[in-house]
Amino acid sequence: MSADKPHRQHLTSSDDLRTTYEETRAGFVALALERNRRATPFIEEARSLKAAASQASTPASLIDIDGIQPAMLTAAGVSDKAAGHMEEQDKEEAIQGLIKQFLEPAGSKFVEELVFRFLLTRGDALGGSMRNVGGAMAQRKLTRAIIATLSVAGISYQWLSEKSNTWIQGTGDDPDIELYAKGLSWSSRGRNRTVRYNLTVPFLKKNVDLCLFNCSNEELSGSYKNPALYVALGELKGGIDPAGADEHWKTARTSLSRINMAFANHGLSPHLFFVGAAIENSMAEEIWSQLEDGTLSNAANLTDSNQVASLCRWLCSL
Repeated sequence: MSADKPHRQHLTSSDDLRTTYEETRAGFVALALERNRRATPFIEEARSLKAAASQASTPASLIDIDGIQPAMLTAAGVSDKAAGHMEEQDKEEAIQGLIKQFLEPAGSKFVEELVFRFLLTRGDALGGSMRNVGGAMAQRKLTRAIIATLSVAGISYQWLSEKSNTWIQGTGDDPDIELYAKGLSWSSRGRNRTVRYNLTVPFLKKNVDLCLFNCSNEELSGSYKNPALYVALGELKGGIDPAGADEHWKTARTSLSRINMAFANHGLSPHLFFVGAAIENSMAEEIWSQLEDGTLSNAANLTDSNQVASLCRWLCSL
């Protein structure tokens, strides 16, 4: 096996890159489950709103119930972002409009109408977040595979919490790290390595899905501007819909080409890789061609756990 062709550890031809019907179907099921997971807080909020609003005898008396005004504003069709730009008088007018135009005409069913309209606005917010869910799920799968690789090798690691923005020592028994990690860091064979997700590379002025650095997490903030410290950069495309596969690849291909040119201007050529969930015939052939001619260092189909594991072993060995 040629050491300079790590993709051949898990790929024998472009056929291996293609997403099968079964994998596509499983991907859609995973998306549906993720949508339900993300919807759970909204459902609980709606239940709480209904319980509180049920104390009101009339729609107008809803405004006297403490603690439900933000939810009423949501039911009026005002998003959290929009609410942040509104004066109190504007908010009151929106709530009064909700009462007059929708709740009072609903008669005795005004509480149900309030809850329905609350969920309608929350559903729009959920739909917006779901547009990016493919990328988030891709990042989680890669994170878990990297952690597994490090754990099997007995290498300790730290992870960057999205919530606290601090580096936390990994324990190996936390099942939810991938939900909140936006970076990983470890040391092996005398080399420090740090991964950051969704990073705007200063000299590219573009976002890159994954960057692997030759530094510790303590040195990371000063490393973004130094091209020589980038070991590998990759594009992750987690969307499973075959209809959008070619467009995802075109976007990733353009980004990877831009990355290659930017580093070439500094006389550097870090490893470039691609991981995608929806890979159709023509793009599989193009990706394979780029792997074979060295344009890409590695690639994997996100729906194939063995390919993802192999690619992550390669990343951890760089």
